[in-house]
This record gives sequence, C-alpha cells and structure tokens, in this order.
Amino acid sequence: MRASLLRMLAAEQVQSRPGARWASWAALAAVALGASACASAPQLEGNIYRGEGFAFRFNPPEVEGAGWRRLEHSHALAYRHDAKQASILVHGRCGLDSDDVPLVALKNHMFLQFTDREVHEDEVVPFDGREALHTELTAKLDGVPMRYDHWVLKKDGCVYDLLYTAPPDRFDDGHGTFERLVAGFATVKPGGREGESGF
Repeated sequence: MRASLLRMLAAEQVQSRPGARWASWAALAAVALGASACASAPQLEGNIYRGEGFAFRFNPPEVEGAGWRRLEHSHALAYRHDAKQASILVHGRCGLDSDDVPLVALKNHMFLQFTDREVHEDEVVPFDGREALHTELTAKLDGVPMRYDHWVLKKDGCVYDLLYTAPPDRFDDGHGTFERLVAGFATVKPGGREGESGF
C-alpha cells in the first residue's frame, strides 16, 4: 500500500506537468489505497488531521493566494502547487507494519518501484519523541526523474510518511513549505484536542 501511494503521487506529478493530460487524484487514490465505502473518512480540523486510529498536528501550507491547494478526496493529507509542480503528502496507518520492521526497510519499500535512485541525504534524526529516517533522493518512475524529500516515523504502533516531491530543477521552489510542515508535525491522541500530545 505504501509503495502504491508513492507511485500514485509520482504519477500525479508526471501527468500534471505542462502538456500532459490531467488525471483524477480521487480515482488514483481509490485504486492505490483500496478505499471503500465502509472506511471512515479522515478529518481535517484546523491544523489537526485525524485518520483511522491516529491523529497529528502540522503547519499547513498557505492556501489563500500562495498557490497551494488541498487535494480533497485522497485518503491521506495532500497538497498540490501546480505552478511549482510540487506535491506534499502525509500518510499514517496503524497496526499494519510490525514494530520490528526497521526504518530503512520501510523507506526502501516506499521506493521499490523506482529506478536510477540517487540518494542525496539519508540519516536517522530525532523526531516527535522518537527517531525518524530522513531521506532526500532523485529517482525515476517510468523514465521521468523526480526529486523526493521523505520522512518515515514509527510511533505507538503507527507508521507515518511525510513526503515532498517536485522535478529536480523545481525542487527548491516549494521545499520551504514542506520544511515548515515537518517542523510543526507532532502526533496527538486520536480523540484529543490541539496541544494534547501522543502517548
């Protein structure tokens, strides 16, 4: 599921580049994530995002006049900036990855279907009271190169992926927005309010 999610995002990037046909994010998300009518819909309340069994707060991108827009029908928190050809995605899931799966294995699985991977940065860093694996790399999907900034965190039985992607020559244009989102990321109790940290 995680690798399919990244492939979906990369496909969205390729198809939304100038001269390419626009693809429906909602349709791609439904295929990639196996969305069903019985699944509970995620909720965004201010800067708190709530999914199935998890919740987190973050610094949201500015959407009024800044060019970022939220992609409404995904089963993850996602934003798109068409002019900068950049996308941001934050995804959480609980109880699906064993606690003994190393962070590096989770990262490798995310980029399993990509070729010509060139890693620019790969380090374990303190993050939200745990350790996260932070990776920046350039990789190709179907022959199209994109650059990625990826964080993966394991906490309290859940795995979180934070991802930014853009063409290599446009990577810096929207990267600051993603860095601010990451700086404000913190898990909260699923039923709690802003300011209540995770367990």
